Amino acid sequence: MIISKTPLRMSFFGGGTDFKDYFENCKFGYGSTISTSIDMNVYITVNERFDGKLHIVYNESELCDHASEVKHNIIRNALQIVGIDTGIEIIYMADLPIAGVGVGLASSSALSVGVLNALHAYKGEHVSKRQLAEEACHLEIDLMGQPIGIQDQYAVAIGGFNRYRFHRNGSVTAEPVICKKEVMEELHSNLLLFFTGITRDSGTILGNQKQNISDRMDQLDELVESVDRAYEFLADGDVDQWGYALDKAWQTKKQLSGKISNPVIDEMYNAAMGAGALGGKILGAGGGGFLLVYARPENHEKVKEALKDYKHVDFNFTYGGSQIIFNGR
Repeated sequence: MIISKTPLRMSFFGGGTDFKDYFENCKFGYGSTISTSIDMNVYITVNERFDGKLHIVYNESELCDHASEVKHNIIRNALQIVGIDTGIEIIYMADLPIAGVGVGLASSSALSVGVLNALHAYKGEHVSKRQLAEEACHLEIDLMGQPIGIQDQYAVAIGGFNRYRFHRNGSVTAEPVICKKEVMEELHSNLLLFFTGITRDSGTILGNQKQNISDRMDQLDELVESVDRAYEFLADGDVDQWGYALDKAWQTKKQLSGKISNPVIDEMYNAAMGAGALGGKILGAGGGGFLLVYARPENHEKVKEALKDYKHVDFNFTYGGSQIIFNGR
């Protein structure tokens, strides 16, 4: 039996600049994001099956003879990438019961990376986190045709609090955000996470955003620049500037597509700002999922009261990416 554990991620700045259509053509020669892995995980269990069939368990259950018959797109393609056709059982579980739908925490990429990691381990193959990210990008973008960027696959495979750069030549660099421990603790203590109650098809929103890239290069350039400013704010220990920068970046991000926000999100965001928040954003593609709010601790109760109709979710930053937590082979 093999069990992999892959974190979800929280993206702060630069979302949208990880599309190849942008970073292969922009003036910088790269796109850039800042994100962290968090303590919500996707777990994949892989075990040999005695009858030689394929058994896939998620919110449905599939029993197949061959990988080509599997309905679940991510799992079917992962089996084909790794070269396993039959004879195993795969079980998909997650800390969030909603992790299988669009909530902005990169659950699809965590599933892709996690199942690839577990299947490689089942075959006795050790692969690097970068290879897992590259294979997950190939799976989601090339094989499944998803109109998405490439930040999520690297963020969940590598893990930690990093600034990523996606270079024109195809390389990806991950640089840990370096700051004093108390600065990172202050940042965490100033962040609140609320579930909007809305799940959505991120592909539709990202597809619209992708179509607009050539007309939104100035806004995307601004988002790349916001990454470097945010990086310096933490290095300098100026945490509140991070909050103000979130607000500025959110106003810019909304210009990339009319589908990124909606009246519910706008009402939540304005209520939080009216209660003393300095900034915030919708995580992921937009349209729903989780709203991240930056507010000083003395205003947290006011923000929670203003958003009392929405579930507040605790979280922590983590510093490890996808890993094999049990290997019984």
